[in-house]
Amino acid sequence: MEIRILRYFLEIAREENMTRAAEKLHISQPSLSKEIKKLEDELGHSLFVRTNKSMHLTDEGMLLRRRAEDILDLTDKTVEEFSRLDSITGGEIRIGCAESFLIKYLARSIKAFKEQYPNFVFRIFSGDTEPVAERLDRGILDLAVIVEPPNLSKYNYLTVPECDRWGVVMPENCPLSEKDEIAFDDLYGLPLFCSEQSIANDFPRWCGENIDRLNFAGTFNLSYNGSVFVREGLGYLLTFDHLIDTSEGSGLCFRPITPALETKMYIIWKSIRCFLRSQSFS
Repeated sequence: MEIRILRYFLEIAREENMTRAAEKLHISQPSLSKEIKKLEDELGHSLFVRTNKSMHLTDEGMLLRRRAEDILDLTDKTVEEFSRLDSITGGEIRIGCAESFLIKYLARSIKAFKEQYPNFVFRIFSGDTEPVAERLDRGILDLAVIVEPPNLSKYNYLTVPECDRWGVVMPENCPLSEKDEIAFDDLYGLPLFCSEQSIANDFPRWCGENIDRLNFAGTFNLSYNGSVFVREGLGYLLTFDHLIDTSEGSGLCFRPITPALETKMYIIWKSIRCFLRSQSFS
């Protein structure tokens, strides 16, 4: 089955007339009729119901029409992508992102990139390291921003400047808000919210085996959702600074934990993947 013949078939299906289709395709009507007959013989089914003035698709013809449209769309897209390899001016870049104020560095780099290549579109997927890395490994994402040290056997990486500092988001009128910093003993017995990833990887660095003494009442992947629970009086949120609105009138406040707990952020991509040019983050 040739691509050329599928284009002939679709033109007849659209025109519902062999003569008009032949005129649009710039071939003779007998030649077009012969090609379609060969296609029907190859598939073993009639594709059209023929009358004196028109041609209509059979059930088998409608099935082929759907498949032919998909095949030709993919073919045309592939040809277009290869034709642009020497002068890429647009496209789609898919990025997986952890939740962090430091995404500002990525945003600045995207802004600079779009000044040179304004036709590129960016698709952002937010999530913890595991689902983001899984999508990167499957080729669904082009690169990812994570808050765990990357697997150097699988990924190339850049380290984002600065670090995220951990703290507690709480109601602004609670007794704990009177402290400038929050120690481990201040959290003992309180209902806490945090991400599962941070409970497993970040807080053991802060309090070691004492983490079992903390009362994690729930987990959230997005800090904003956790802050809603805090505002409704359900507990306290352990999260990065700058993620939640704690300005005057918000009803919430942020206090850093002590000793300080910080987390680095990394830009990663698969080590076998090639990019046109490395991008620095500053």
